[in-house]
Amino acid sequence: MITSPIAKINLGLNVVEKRADGYHNLETVFFPVPIEDTLEVQPMNADCPLAVDCDLQVSNNPIDCDPQDNLVVKAYKLLKADFPTLPRIHCHLWKRIPSQAGMGGGSSDCAYMIRLLNEQFQLGLSDEQMMAYAAKLGADCAFFIKSQPCYAEGIGEQLTPIKLDLKGWTLCVVRPNIPVPTREAFSRIRPHYPAINCREAVSQPVETWKDTLVNDFEESVFALHPEIGAIKDKLYKMGATYAAMSGSGSALFGLFKEEPDDFRQAFSDMFTFSCKL
Repeated sequence: MITSPIAKINLGLNVVEKRADGYHNLETVFFPVPIEDTLEVQPMNADCPLAVDCDLQVSNNPIDCDPQDNLVVKAYKLLKADFPTLPRIHCHLWKRIPSQAGMGGGSSDCAYMIRLLNEQFQLGLSDEQMMAYAAKLGADCAFFIKSQPCYAEGIGEQLTPIKLDLKGWTLCVVRPNIPVPTREAFSRIRPHYPAINCREAVSQPVETWKDTLVNDFEESVFALHPEIGAIKDKLYKMGATYAAMSGSGSALFGLFKEEPDDFRQAFSDMFTFSCKL
């Protein structure tokens, strides 16, 4: 069985409080983006000699970690603990969503793994139950169970669906070859509440977002990597109505009324994606 995990962008992201457990409370709007990985699962043959229950192969954009530490395998193990009859499986993950980009690729992969296992092996889990499993694997994983626009609070796991229609806008995404580790992105964060909550801001016309939406990670990331900030400036110069960094970086996106003719050429040495929403 095959499924296609998708990416997300953050429309505004505010780090509002530091928690007693060392994590931070956030306020953000998650919006799904049709950049897709491909995840395929097949049951192992009964006589397969592999020593693992979930064999994972990653291609196209290899991930620098032991496959058994990948969130896809962790999702399988999480369900296997409660559903012992879940068979041993082979997984193939074809990566297109860029890593360390603030687009939720790993979180999406594991959430879609939960969805796929639930459907393929008839586990009978509701969306709410799948979201509870996904939340155990990462703060934004639960969002990808339904993959619909949401206002997120807490560490990203408290989700409230919102109506947000960007139909007709062109989305352009740029991811420079600069990974931004989450720890680095948090290094200069000063938690505070924004003047305008992002949920309220996105309810207004896109033309107002430049003055009301803020990604708090931009200040620290742009200070460490000015070339990332320069991409945001370039997107505005190319005619973006709104541009921002997604999550803790390093991907940036712009909303355009029409795609600039020279968009891909301008960022020819980077990952780019564009689509009409």
